[in-house]
Amino acid sequence: MAQETILRLSIFLVLFTALAVLELIIPKRSERPMRWHRWATNLSLVFIDQLAIRLWAILIPLLAIGAAVDATNMGWGLFNLLALPHWLEAFLAILALDFAIWTQHLVSHKVPLLWRFHKVHHADKDMDVTTALRFHPFEIAASMVLKIGVIYLIGPAAWTVLVFEILLSATAMFTHANIALAPWLDQNLRKVIVTPDMHRIHHAPERSDHDSNYGFFLAVWDRVFATYRVKTSSLNALEVGLIWPKEKAAKLTFALFLPFFRQK
Repeated sequence: MAQETILRLSIFLVLFTALAVLELIIPKRSERPMRWHRWATNLSLVFIDQLAIRLWAILIPLLAIGAAVDATNMGWGLFNLLALPHWLEAFLAILALDFAIWTQHLVSHKVPLLWRFHKVHHADKDMDVTTALRFHPFEIAASMVLKIGVIYLIGPAAWTVLVFEILLSATAMFTHANIALAPWLDQNLRKVIVTPDMHRIHHAPERSDHDSNYGFFLAVWDRVFATYRVKTSSLNALEVGLIWPKEKAAKLTFALFLPFFRQK
């Protein structure tokens, strides 16, 4: 588990730095409101989220990879009952886990209680690599519980879960990055994975826009379930974030207590 943590942290730091540099070189949006205030808040949420996960680990002793190891040892889960080639098992497991995350994301928009917490992510008034890290600790903890449940249900190998966790983290940062891709590259990439331009629509303020393009990694689910949108309904396709002023949305206390405010 220690080696897994070091590997994931190393890959995260390399990708985060690379995408942050690309945001300086080829930005999609040059005007960056409250950039450093936003970064301080979004990065602070990462540390708080990790603390929340560690506290949850006291109540739920096994996190994602540990759950995969335990499921294998106990013989639990679909893949532990089937004799599939390793590559096929890994492919199906990644599909299943990605679909579970996509479904959770959709449900978090449809259920009012869950939307209270998920709107912390959508309240960000700009969109860049740090937006991928802006989630309320309660939502992160709930996501981990769901992921552990799916892992026990399907029984993937621990290395497959590690690969998926790295893919999910990497693609989440990529899809939120403030980078301008060439149109031909964007159009080809979005046939397989979610691109920044595709996901930016999901962060537009109109309900019809942010109730679309739910994917973080694979683009297939939005097409299959008819939630794929090509353009925003806004006159300004770069506009993102919900109704709050950028000064308020950039505050850490606002992000932490937003779910508990009176909802309009």
